[in-house]
Amino acid sequence: MSALPYGCARAALFALDAESAHELILGMLAHGAGTPLEWAWRNARVDDPITLAGLTFPNRVGVAAGLDKNARAIDGLIGMGFGFVEVGTVTPLPQPGNPKPRMFRLPQANALINRMGFNNEGLDAFVAHVRRSHFHQHAQTAAAGKRALLGLNIGKNAATPMERAVDDYLAGLASVYPYADYVTVNISSPNTRHLRDLQGDAALNGLLTALKSRQNELADEYQKKVPIFLKIAPDLDSGQVHAIADALRHHGVEGVIATNTTLARNGVETLPHGNESGGLSGAPVFEASNRVIRELRAALGPDFPIIGVGGIFSGGDAVQKIGAGADVVQLFTGLIYRGPRLVAEVARALARRQRKT
Repeated sequence: MSALPYGCARAALFALDAESAHELILGMLAHGAGTPLEWAWRNARVDDPITLAGLTFPNRVGVAAGLDKNARAIDGLIGMGFGFVEVGTVTPLPQPGNPKPRMFRLPQANALINRMGFNNEGLDAFVAHVRRSHFHQHAQTAAAGKRALLGLNIGKNAATPMERAVDDYLAGLASVYPYADYVTVNISSPNTRHLRDLQGDAALNGLLTALKSRQNELADEYQKKVPIFLKIAPDLDSGQVHAIADALRHHGVEGVIATNTTLARNGVETLPHGNESGGLSGAPVFEASNRVIRELRAALGPDFPIIGVGGIFSGGDAVQKIGAGADVVQLFTGLIYRGPRLVAEVARALARRQRKT
């Protein structure tokens, strides 16, 4: 169990602006992994395996993409006890993202608003960071089901016209494929202009047709099949959710991540920063995420892999997310507010739930 009382550290971190605090923590995770500093956040990993999309997850709690956009802190994050770690979103070319300030805390609502805009160092740097990680260097010798899994999350550059968006995703898939346990296709960030248009029927079908064709080519080239997961928004009506479910089934996509941040501001409009533009995450998105998960589960049946993310701040929240239909969960904003102990709390709660079923 991590030894540092996170409440003390949080007070110091929250005295900084949100993005500066984020970068400080990422630097500590990146440079402190494998050193005595790791005692500050390390948790023993809870053993609670589950097999999804042909992959054995050693437990049911992961970290969502966006926390480590450049794959700098893979080893540090794994040390928190996650069963799987997802990094990115990465775009083919480096880009600075949107102007600062672009990340805002709403502590009264246990929430964040961000309009980062896929700021990242690009595919070449991203892959280099993955390759340098202790995780990658020892992945081949680890026993199946005993090591954490690594998801690599891909997106499009802001400057790429929408009619060329597929090219960016194909470039991302080809670059990260050899190093990923699964690849997430992010079409749901609200901070890249028109990106969510790719969730529409024709655009989504075109994208998935191209990606699945390229996936088959890469599977032959590397002699392994890396699953593709699709990450979707919470701001979808029932008809849109069912259309996406139909597309997932039709194209043989291996899994879905529900959900990304929301554009809604229900309950936070009057709070400081509550009307900042960008995606809202944390407690206010919990029910919206659960609604999408329930509708996906009803449409996709009992066996389709669903990763649930959005507003998990306790073991009980995670149990509710699984009850809505998710197989495993991811943390982001809750980790910022609750710290590393949340990972162990959630993993233990889900393991207890599994033993009772």
